[in-house]
Amino acid sequence: MTTKLDKGTIDYKAELLRKSIHLLSISIAVIYYFVTRELALTILIPLTVVSLILDLARYISPAYKKYLYSIVGFMMREHEINSNKIILSGATYVLIGALVTVLFFPKAFVLLGIAVLIFGDIFAALIGRKFGRHKFLFKSLEGTLSFFLFGSLVMLITPKIDGSLTEYLIGFAAVAVAAIIENVSYGWADDNLTVPIAVCGTMAILYSIFLPNLELVLPNVPI
Repeated sequence: MTTKLDKGTIDYKAELLRKSIHLLSISIAVIYYFVTRELALTILIPLTVVSLILDLARYISPAYKKYLYSIVGFMMREHEINSNKIILSGATYVLIGALVTVLFFPKAFVLLGIAVLIFGDIFAALIGRKFGRHKFLFKSLEGTLSFFLFGSLVMLITPKIDGSLTEYLIGFAAVAVAAIIENVSYGWADDNLTVPIAVCGTMAILYSIFLPNLELVLPNVPI
């Protein structure tokens, strides 16, 4: 018989495993730093299409669904498996989020958006699940603060266009917005999609207001 405590331990271990694998997604930002936007899209578009097809196929073929879950089911969340409606996996949403941001935003914004998603989400989930005690919006205050803290640390070391104080303040603001978006993206949207778009969208608005004449190109980095 599995007790509530045992189930909680098992769920947390599963979350640790999921987040360990989720960490690999930072490779998208690392690779994009070194390649052009054109090459990045050449890689991302087919990857996203393939991931989308494989994801949707489980709703068409019961045999494929059973086979897929036998291999990667342990990495998927319960709502991704036990749902009467079509729900894409987190991995597919990561690719869609990366593709959308690469298509519509400057590289500097995209790199931060993906990095904040990966590290902010990991620590928000692990700390929020383990130590979350106070409800804040849809999740825990501890988890949301962890997202902001670790997202801000990541922001401090990601490449900047000119390294001005204004750029850093805009970065903090973008992380703060993303932390709220991550919290409220519950039940209606996947934070793997909403967070990078929130970061990039916030930066686009604030750069246009406070740094309107700044050329949004990272120095010495392929465009």
